[in-house]
Amino acid sequence: MSGSVYGTSFIISTWGESHGEGIGVVVDGCPAGLTLSEEMIQEYLNRRKPGQTMYSTPRKEDDRLKILSGVFEGLTTGTPISLVVYNENQRPYDYSEIAKYYRPGHADYTYDQKYGFRDYRGGGRSSGRETTGRVAAGAIAAAILKELGIAVYTYTKSIGPVSIDYKKCRKDLTHSSPLNMPDMEASAKAEAYIQEQMEDHNSVGGVIECVVTGVPAGIGQPVFDKLDAVLAKAIMSIGAVKGVEIGDGFAVAQKTGFENNDSFYYDSNKELTKLSNHAGGILGGMSDGSEIILRAAVKPTASIARPQRTVNKDKENIEIEIQGRHDPIIVPRAVVVVESMVAITLVDYLFQGMTARMDKIKEFYQQ
Repeated sequence: MSGSVYGTSFIISTWGESHGEGIGVVVDGCPAGLTLSEEMIQEYLNRRKPGQTMYSTPRKEDDRLKILSGVFEGLTTGTPISLVVYNENQRPYDYSEIAKYYRPGHADYTYDQKYGFRDYRGGGRSSGRETTGRVAAGAIAAAILKELGIAVYTYTKSIGPVSIDYKKCRKDLTHSSPLNMPDMEASAKAEAYIQEQMEDHNSVGGVIECVVTGVPAGIGQPVFDKLDAVLAKAIMSIGAVKGVEIGDGFAVAQKTGFENNDSFYYDSNKELTKLSNHAGGILGGMSDGSEIILRAAVKPTASIARPQRTVNKDKENIEIEIQGRHDPIIVPRAVVVVESMVAITLVDYLFQGMTARMDKIKEFYQQ
């Protein structure tokens, strides 16, 4: 299987299956001298791990991380960083029946068509548990961004029909909400909505929003590898994501050019800025120095314990009710996954941008 490697200068390679011995990632291209510890990465993994609220799968995993290489005496060495999380609560027998039929909304059928064989234990590589490695790598990327004064803030914008009110949002309360919503009133309404769907053996989806501050202008490429294009690819590579918006996104289709254009001006310090940010911080595929804003639409969890029609390998039409341990909503745990993929992409492009100008190369090597 190819396609488990992402990046050009800052490269991650995830590995492992949902119910295998473990899951992890190898990070290549991290510079030497970055302060890094298992505890730093664990903070990110704790935001993703299962079993923390009534709105996540009851599967109990500590997701305790182990650094196998690339770090010595608390600093990165410049060599590949290998990270592993051992699976402790595998119950593959929960999925034994899945081998005989195709679950609606899952990759069972497409895996069989591509490979003629699949790991049916919780979906194998197509399981949401694969994102453990992404989040571990994202923690490293975030540490690099922090050194550069760049911050990535990600939260739940909406769940089902319930959306946050920006006027009522408090960033410091985001992680106090079990749904990672910065608007506590909206969080309470969304929790009630999820509870209704859970009682009906159903699941729900939502929208995750990400805001990045501190990115300098000129990061990205102007043609096929536009910054917004690679960010969209990074976010769409998350299994549950079905749509991505940059800036105003689909709303621009209803605007005129005058309404959509972001006017430039110099502030009192003669710093160039914009009067608005409909573009979401990216123009012509390159960052423009303002906030980068993107959104990810996350589908409802595919595994639901109510009757659904499907087929089995004997070419029979059947009805199933999926058993096992599943999230009624993926959105809250996916927030840190979106944040991680954004951080990884930005670090990769920041590193690539270091060689874009001859004067910058000379400045570095002629110190």
